[in-house]
Amino acid sequence: MLETLRNAWRVTELRKKILFTVLIIFLFRLGSIIPVPFIDVANLKTALDIGGSGGEFFSYLNILTGGAMDYAALFAMSVTPYINASIIMQLLTVAIPPLERLAKEGEEGQKKIATYTRFATIVLALIQGIAFYIYLLNGGENGTPLVKPIGASAGYVNTLGFNIFAGVVIVLCFTAGSALMMWMGERIDEKGVGNGISILLFAGIISRLPSGIAALWGYWQAENYFAAVGIVILMLAVVVFIVFMTAAEHRIPIQYAKRVVGRKQYGGQNTHMPIKVNMSGVMPIIFASSILSIPSTILAFMGQTSYESLWYRLLSLVNYRSLFYALIYFLMIIGFAYFYKSIQYNPVEMANNLRKNSGAIPGIRPGKPTVEYLAKILSKVTLIGALFLGVVAVLPIVLGTATGVNFTLGGTSVLIVVGVALDTVQQLESQMLMRHYKGFLD
Repeated sequence: MLETLRNAWRVTELRKKILFTVLIIFLFRLGSIIPVPFIDVANLKTALDIGGSGGEFFSYLNILTGGAMDYAALFAMSVTPYINASIIMQLLTVAIPPLERLAKEGEEGQKKIATYTRFATIVLALIQGIAFYIYLLNGGENGTPLVKPIGASAGYVNTLGFNIFAGVVIVLCFTAGSALMMWMGERIDEKGVGNGISILLFAGIISRLPSGIAALWGYWQAENYFAAVGIVILMLAVVVFIVFMTAAEHRIPIQYAKRVVGRKQYGGQNTHMPIKVNMSGVMPIIFASSILSIPSTILAFMGQTSYESLWYRLLSLVNYRSLFYALIYFLMIIGFAYFYKSIQYNPVEMANNLRKNSGAIPGIRPGKPTVEYLAKILSKVTLIGALFLGVVAVLPIVLGTATGVNFTLGGTSVLIVVGVALDTVQQLESQMLMRHYKGFLD
C-alpha cells in the first residue's frame, strides 16, 4: 500500500488528485468543528453520553463524522440523507418503469437520476434537521433545553419567536452542511481519488482513532487488562479477516472455442470468470445503518410526554446498542447484499456475453442451463459475502452488550476504513497501469 502511494505521488496527474482529495478532507474536518448557533454544546455532549431515544442515533452519527456532533458542528448530520436518498432512488429505479428506462439511457439518464437524488437529499436533510431540533428542545433525557441564544450568560429564552428563529437557523445550517458534504463527495469523484462519500466517512472514522486509543489507555489504567488486550486482539483479527475476505473470489472456469479467421486461429484457451466474495463492498452496511436511523429520527420528534406510548416503546427497540437492533441489522445487511447483487449482476447478460465470445462453462450447456448455473453460483457467493459483512458489523454490538465494554470503533467502522483503503489503493494501481500502458499508438 505504501509503495503504491509512493509510486502514485511521482505521477503529476495523480499527485494533483491526491492533493485535491486531501484538501476536501481538510475542509470536511474544518466543517466538523464549526458550531451551529443557538446550541448548548456542553449540555448536548452530556445528553449524547447518556444516550437514549434519539440520542443513540446522534451518538452513532458522532462516530461517522469524527466527533462533529460533540461540537454541534455544521457537518454533524453526516452524509446519511444522501445515502438514504440514493437507496430510495435505486429502489424506485427498479420499481418505476419510467425511471428504469431513464437509467438505461446512458450518461444523460444517470445525470438526471443524480439530480433527482440531490433534491431528495435536501428534503431528507430538512426532515432530519427538524428531528434534531426537536430533540434539542426536548433536552434529551434530563429535560434541559439544549437551545439557547448566543452569548447568554445564564438561563434560557424559550419564547415562541426565539424558538422559531433558532429552529430555522439550526435546521438550515444542518441542511446546508449535508448538501455541502454531498457536493464535496461528488467533487472527489470527479477530480480526486476514490469514492467521495466513502472517503468522507473514512476521514470521519479515522479522526476518532485518538479517542479510541485514549479509551484503551483508560481500561489499562483502570487495571482492566482483559478488556484492553481483548479489544486490540479483536480489532487485529477483524482487520485480517476483512482483508482476506475482500481479496477472496470464486473462479468459474471458462473455455473458449477455437475459431479460424483467415490464416489466424483465435480462442481455444482456458480461463476463468472471477466473482468476488464481497462483491458489494461496504454498501449493504451503509444502507442498513442508514435505514435503521429512521426510527431514531422519529423518536427525536417525540417529546417526553410520549415516553409511555406504545409507538415510543416499539421504536425504542431499534436501539443500536441492543441485541434486537443487531438482529435486524444482520438481516438487513443480508437483504441489501442480495439487492445489490440483483442490480449489478444479470446472469442472462453474463450468459449472452459468453455465447457471443464463443465461451462456455465446461459441463454446462449454453443458454438456460448456463443462466441457471450462474444464478446459483451468484446466490451462494452473495450469501457467503453477506454473512461475512453481517458478522463483522454485529459482532462488536453483541460483545459490547454481553461484556459491557464500549467498542469505540465497531466492526462497521473498521470495515468501512479497511474497505475504503483497499478500494482507493486499487484505483490508484489501475490508474497507474493505464498511464504506463503504451497502447496502440506508441
